[in-house]
Amino acid sequence: MLKVAIIGTGSISGAHIGAYLQFGSRCEIVAVADIYVEKAQEVINRYGLSARAVKDYKELLDEDIDLVSVCTPPYTHAPIAIDFLQAGKHVLVEKPMASSLEECDLMNAAARASGKILSVVAQNRFKTPLMKLKSILDADLIGPVVHAQVDSFWWRGHSYYDLWWRGTWEKEGGGCTLNHAVHHIDALLWMMGQPSELLAVMSNVSHDNAEVEDLSVAILRYPNGALAQITSSVVHHGEEQQLIFQGAKARVSAPWQVTASNAQPNGFPVPNTQLADEIMARYDSLPEVRYEGHAGQVDNILTAIETGAPVLIDGESGRRTLELIIGIYKAASLGQNVRFPIGPEDPFYTREGIQANAIHFYEKTGSVENFQSSKITMGSDYKA
Repeated sequence: MLKVAIIGTGSISGAHIGAYLQFGSRCEIVAVADIYVEKAQEVINRYGLSARAVKDYKELLDEDIDLVSVCTPPYTHAPIAIDFLQAGKHVLVEKPMASSLEECDLMNAAARASGKILSVVAQNRFKTPLMKLKSILDADLIGPVVHAQVDSFWWRGHSYYDLWWRGTWEKEGGGCTLNHAVHHIDALLWMMGQPSELLAVMSNVSHDNAEVEDLSVAILRYPNGALAQITSSVVHHGEEQQLIFQGAKARVSAPWQVTASNAQPNGFPVPNTQLADEIMARYDSLPEVRYEGHAGQVDNILTAIETGAPVLIDGESGRRTLELIIGIYKAASLGQNVRFPIGPEDPFYTREGIQANAIHFYEKTGSVENFQSSKITMGSDYKA
């Protein structure tokens, strides 16, 4: 029986706790930590956990704990994760992995030195439509991808950025590109790999209580000439989210849709129903994901601990996702093309460099200490 601790009891912690509770024969939550210890106790009571509440996570470093879920604000991810890795615990850290590439590199170094697992939450990979879409792309049925479109559309009201740590480059590390589109950016990199360069613009159109962006658009170029575009937003009503891949032979997407074309003698399209039917049959034959979302990722890391198998999303994968996001911030802030990789010599490599060079749209002049627990939107299930 693996012993688990939850660090941070903000809104996302419920997804972790609910996931662990699905595997009661394999793991047990034994501790919950939060700087507001009364919130930790309230969570314990709400879920009926046999756990103790602590105010300082460091009280748990020498405890008999196998795995911790880090559910705190992004600027705290690195020190907490590193402390637990050095204490010999496995770590599952919420997205984004950290607020800088420097912190990612320190976290990965700690994981290597300790021999423990560091996994970064990317729960969308564990949703059936995305898993099936990845398989279709890997089968090369649509031909080389020539264009990808990522719509990471969310909506958050003005008060969303009233929370004390949100909306600041120092503590949240960025806006919608980092904290909402991170799921879709991770999926794009999983399916297409790393681009060679990008250009981007960003704005804050609806939240004058935040330093950071609430809307960004990026265009990526791949070494083979393929292009991709990413729109990251918290100003889109309806929160429609999709990933579309245009191949040389056909188009596929999540939510699922397939279209294929052949050329007439004059170059105009005619439907290629044979190929579309072949792709559809392949898609329909693929299995459903057994555990979806956070439950899928928790199952993945529990299995890795139990068997020694690799996790699907490790710290290096988490770093690649953050590198692309930092590239968007650099391109949009400086008005220049950004080429990869981004290394230690780059001003956007560190938290301090990002804070000094990123656009401050507004200055945060007031905040609230806490919100009452309430339902949050977790994104699309990608089912048509």
